[in-house]
Amino acid sequence: MGWQYTPPVEDVLFYLEQCTDLIGEESTNQITHDLARAILTEAGRFAADVLVPINGELDRIGARQENGCVITSPAHKAAFDAFVKDGWIGLNLDPEWGGQGLPSAIYAAALEFWHTGSLAFAMGNLLTVGAVETIARHGSEEIKETYLPRLISGEYSATMALTEPSAGSDLNTIKVKAVPLNDGSYAVSGSKIFISYGDHDLTENIIHLVLARISGAADGSKGLSLFLVPKKIPTDDGLATNHVTCVGIEEKLGLHGSPTCTLQFSDSGMSRGWLIGAPEKGLMAMFTMMNTARMAVATQGVAASEWAYQQSLEFASERKQRHGESPVAATESGIVGHPDVQNMLLSMRALASAGRCIILELAEAIDRTHSTDCDTAQAQAKVDLLTPVAKAFCTDSGIQSGSLGIQVHGGMGVIEHTGISQVWRDARVSTIYEGTNGIQAIDFVCRKLAILSAESVNRAVGEFADISHQLTGSRNALMADAGRLLSDAVTALTRSLTVLADYRVSRRKLASLSIATSALRQFALVAGCAYLGKAALATKSGLAPHHRRYRTDLCFFANAFLSEVTALERVIARGEGILGQLKGDLKLA
Repeated sequence: MGWQYTPPVEDVLFYLEQCTDLIGEESTNQITHDLARAILTEAGRFAADVLVPINGELDRIGARQENGCVITSPAHKAAFDAFVKDGWIGLNLDPEWGGQGLPSAIYAAALEFWHTGSLAFAMGNLLTVGAVETIARHGSEEIKETYLPRLISGEYSATMALTEPSAGSDLNTIKVKAVPLNDGSYAVSGSKIFISYGDHDLTENIIHLVLARISGAADGSKGLSLFLVPKKIPTDDGLATNHVTCVGIEEKLGLHGSPTCTLQFSDSGMSRGWLIGAPEKGLMAMFTMMNTARMAVATQGVAASEWAYQQSLEFASERKQRHGESPVAATESGIVGHPDVQNMLLSMRALASAGRCIILELAEAIDRTHSTDCDTAQAQAKVDLLTPVAKAFCTDSGIQSGSLGIQVHGGMGVIEHTGISQVWRDARVSTIYEGTNGIQAIDFVCRKLAILSAESVNRAVGEFADISHQLTGSRNALMADAGRLLSDAVTALTRSLTVLADYRVSRRKLASLSIATSALRQFALVAGCAYLGKAALATKSGLAPHHRRYRTDLCFFANAFLSEVTALERVIARGEGILGQLKGDLKLA
């Protein structure tokens, strides 16, 4: 069963133009409204016209392994070739190496559209972008010249190779080894698992960024180094085999079109790698790619919410069924008129909008870290604060929306031919990779709030408070009510941040760890509502469709989700709470 995707181009353009200074005649990036519209319209067209039609095929056919080679579906290869031909890979990358140098916010919006079209397809390209940024920042000039133009042109693609059978999120136990060779390269040996796009037939070469331990290096994560290990080594005569072998493709819950591979290095010969960055500084270099990927994965969550909403709205408008209180004949009324269905549809839409606003704020801050016209330290503090928030909140929302989408479809939701179950299946892994959402929460509470200055955190909360005060004074009664709800939520968040600071000062580590997920969720709910309010305040009385969406989503979000904030305040105030009392009985560490 197909569905018609309408990319939210106008919503994105409105936010970027009215709530940031990234586009418009006064833009510091010299990105005009017409240029931004043209780029995003074409990105959306590619998603709707090329990716949506093949998404079901990528799910059904997936990737297979034949004679040691990983084969993707014919539609996948054709779509990738079109993607490369249109120049989409280098959208936000450095023009020095063949990129277009556009703002991160434009890329983030386009990536959301492509993920909505096909999560499995867009997954591979985000890894290549992250690898390019990592090599550009940490690689030698020779490596940059050899690989960056080919990655941006689409001749090569890239992966992030961290996970091992005995080392998932805990990178301290990585066992892949690197032995120095006389020519400056290293012999890399060992295996990595769960490597997205670890092998495929889309490009002529694949570059693996591999965390490994040089012989004699320190134990733990501090002893790790980062290596570029190509599937094939570029030579004057072409490409030479480098003995990187895919020994299996994982059979996953979703994302069937994204080949997730187990890779063996140095199985039948020497796998050579080249150092990226300084020895034993690999984790620092890898975080360049990880943080880029975390924002990109956040767009997957928004895409899943938007996908679920649009597909469910289409179904609910066509599905005829009278509800208990309605006198309208079953043949005349779609279930879109049912209050419960309306609640689910508006939940999906509001979660998508709030997540999109958070990502655009994060992307704008990333762009400002490279600007000479603003305080880059302030911008970096906002990036640090919002990165774990965006990744966790948006992906949690994507799974929630996928589940709601199935519910709207009723019994048809669990029948594969409707396609709605694929939303949930494809989105489910997003809370796990690039650092589980529990790790994002620990990073937020135990690192970001601890490392960032009180001024940086207060600046963010102060912006939320200012938006709530402006909303409260609105002539629109519903917006004013949303403002009052947001004001109460900001007050609760402020009290919780004080409690979290007390936990750090008193070194109550168990308390901080126990409520980390609640604390991140609380901050995200307030941030999402505040940024929706920022957009709603910028709308005009004429109310174009995207104006109405921001106002509606703000009002619904404030009423449906902000009540969680006060409940989470109680959880945070209890600290380790019941966990502290029961851990002995449950034999928890």
